[in-house]
Amino acid sequence: MMKELLLTPTAGFDSPLEVLHACHERITRHYELIVRIAGHVVEHGADDEAREAARTALRFFAVAGRNHHLDEEEDLFPALVAVASSESAETVRSLVARLRYEHETLDALWAPVREGLEAIAGGLDGAPVTPADAGRLAQAYAQHIAQEEGLLIPLARHLLGAAELERLGRSMEARRRAK
Repeated sequence: MMKELLLTPTAGFDSPLEVLHACHERITRHYELIVRIAGHVVEHGADDEAREAARTALRFFAVAGRNHHLDEEEDLFPALVAVASSESAETVRSLVARLRYEHETLDALWAPVREGLEAIAGGLDGAPVTPADAGRLAQAYAQHIAQEEGLLIPLARHLLGAAELERLGRSMEARRRAK
């Protein structure tokens, strides 16, 4: 049930917006995995399959999920604000503020889920990740990703030139090499 591959063909850092899109796909698969873990543990406890899946989700959100938010907050958002014209500046600033707030909300929703996944990974039976908590996290991520795919990435494609995209890609790559 939970052993399907969670890998996606990855884009290269010379196409940083495609990297962000691919990461959204991986985030989606991992929050869906968390929802399945929550249901699985209710019925089967923290068996080997649940423990392995919990470790997979924890690793992903600790590394790739964190890097993704940093890519946006430290690189993409400032780049968009910097290149926005006077006509688009308020729209860009408003979108960036909303997405930063959503990142904070996602972090808050992730905290109890992370603790529950850590308990499952350690073999604790019961329902350390409630289906309700997993569902709230999944719903918030789905809405957030829809905003980024529907507004942020198209805006970045429109506003960022080759030089900004190259800087963004180099920074994203450096962030991952630093680990």
